[in-house]
Amino acid sequence: MKTRITDITGTRYPIIQGGMQWVGRAELASAVSNAGGLGILTALTQPTPEALADEIARCRTMTDKPFGVNLTILPTAQPVPYEAYAEVIATSGIGVVETAGRSPAEFIARFKEAGVRIIHKCTAVRHALSAQRAGVDAVSIDGFEAAGHPGEDDIPGLVLIPAAAQALDIPILAAGGMATGRSMAAALALGAEGITMGTRFMLTREAPIHEAIKQAVVQGSERDTTLIFRALRNTARVFRNAVSEEVNVKEREPGATFENIKALVAGARGRAALETGDVDGGLVWAGLGIGLMDDIPTCAELIERVVGECRQALARATALTSEA
Repeated sequence: MKTRITDITGTRYPIIQGGMQWVGRAELASAVSNAGGLGILTALTQPTPEALADEIARCRTMTDKPFGVNLTILPTAQPVPYEAYAEVIATSGIGVVETAGRSPAEFIARFKEAGVRIIHKCTAVRHALSAQRAGVDAVSIDGFEAAGHPGEDDIPGLVLIPAAAQALDIPILAAGGMATGRSMAAALALGAEGITMGTRFMLTREAPIHEAIKQAVVQGSERDTTLIFRALRNTARVFRNAVSEEVNVKEREPGATFENIKALVAGARGRAALETGDVDGGLVWAGLGIGLMDDIPTCAELIERVVGECRQALARATALTSEA
């Protein structure tokens, strides 16, 4: 497949593994890249910029294909040296950075100077237009179906993707609910030039999380995610478990603030859940696409299946719409 996204990434297919905290490590990123997609290391999974440099080096021992780094810029309880992480990315020979959270404008000049292409995750067309003006090379447009923070507008991909494609000059990736070849075919038909998959890559054999977590999520349906932080105007989609249910109860209490739920949603607690397999031990991030996932393949099996199904779905649509 050849699109403007593959021109940016240098990959065989326009399929990108979304950045996932605690999940985006060398084991997964290298497997995605070796299979023809763009694997992504998550910068803030690493405790220091120096540790990120080490993880980039480790990933290079596992693949000779292109891979990228996600840098998510969000308010945090403890200050994060974003500039230092950005400098590691700029000096490491990485070809693509996936930015998320607030605008990456302050880092764009440095990334451009280093020859790093920038894909910014957006949840609204207005944010995508702002990113385009700032100079990013592409955007990943996240519909309401996505895991993580889908924004506050609640616009699903069926509307958001073509709206972004119509408004933007730079290429877009479709994200949120991307799980199968049919998803990819739909995204391409709606105007995207590739897809970003997060949860689907979390449910692969190479993803460095406990098997019990993978099994619990893959057995879930499209009804087994929930939205938290709604009352705080920082909406997030996660897997429905004991912790997320408790968060929903607590944040709806009169006068509730983030302090009332801080201990429940701590990153360390979520990391421990992923590592120990305690499904109810912390937040587990997952998108609505889990309703389309029923196995835990290798990354190579997944990507080849998605590409094959995509081509079949597009051929079927062409046949259905051809003149008699």
